[in-house]
Amino acid sequence: MKNRILIVDDAMLMRMMLKDIFQGNGFDVVGEADDADIALDIYKKTHPDLVTMDITLTESSGIDAIRLILDYDQDAKIIVISALDQRKVVMEALRLGAKDFIIKPFEEGHVVTSVRNLLSYQ
Repeated sequence: MKNRILIVDDAMLMRMMLKDIFQGNGFDVVGEADDADIALDIYKKTHPDLVTMDITLTESSGIDAIRLILDYDQDAKIIVISALDQRKVVMEALRLGAKDFIIKPFEEGHVVTSVRNLLSYQ
């Protein structure tokens, strides 16, 4: 069975790029969101194995989304994917319970390796 991933990012181009990376490497993308509430709704419906989370979202923040998802499922696996200038917020996300972070711009191989490493600890 393929690992299931939810992509949360405000930029449609970034969501498309990540979706192509994941699908091209044998993962199943079960949803995409650009807002914390939408992310939580999709998470509840699909129960993904992993969530990729941007810090900047359209109506809220990635921190809000992380809190909502972890309040719903404390075992959720979340990888923050964000720009280097968001370093302080990324550290807060890790303190809240995000499992890893990837700095934009990223290389496909780094994303795939990080996701596979985190999923191998299920």
